[in-house]
Amino acid sequence: MQDFTRYAVYYAPQPGPFADAMAAWLGWDVAAGRAVAQPRLPGLPGEVAELTRSPRKYGFHGTIRAPFRPVVAEADLIAALDDLAAAQPPVRCEGLQIHDLHGFLALMPQGCDGALADLAEAVMRATDPLRAPLTQAEIARRRPETLSPRQRALLDRWGYPFVMEEFRFHLTLTDQLPPKQAQAVAQVLRAHLGPVLPRPFVIADLCLMAEDAQGRFHLRHRSTLSG
Repeated sequence: MQDFTRYAVYYAPQPGPFADAMAAWLGWDVAAGRAVAQPRLPGLPGEVAELTRSPRKYGFHGTIRAPFRPVVAEADLIAALDDLAAAQPPVRCEGLQIHDLHGFLALMPQGCDGALADLAEAVMRATDPLRAPLTQAEIARRRPETLSPRQRALLDRWGYPFVMEEFRFHLTLTDQLPPKQAQAVAQVLRAHLGPVLPRPFVIADLCLMAEDAQGRFHLRHRSTLSG
């Protein structure tokens, strides 16, 4: 039995070609809980393993509720997420496009910002009573000196600075890269991922993820959005 230190609520693709391609790109399959071979793609300015070192342990995901230490058992987290998901509708977006977010390449959805923000806020409010307060060490890891006053207030209130109006849903693909590297990787990824990117892109469930002692994330439960 795994000992999990933190939990999070993420989007993760349902089984299929998109999920398989993204697990292979990052080298970690959250559903299977195992490392997978990464592709060899011509034109990349380095090995895939070096380009994806930081996001690998999280697996391919979009953050809806950032990792937190729970004050209840996993079964209670699952029950709370199921109850919430039963009252929330799926989020339907036009599709996904690769963007450069200050050197980090990520997939971002189009045409659903409002619905995604509403879902994230509902998840935040429902899960907030289930988390332990941040420790001073956890606050320090967020580098509060770099945050805006509003982001620092959100960190203090909700345990994470990029929530509510600061929330920006994205699916991280790489470490932070220099501009020329980022451009080269984006070009290769557009060709590599184009055939499997879903259109429309639909968030049909909420995924409860758990972090193991090595810092790797595992899919523990899917709660279907059926409101």
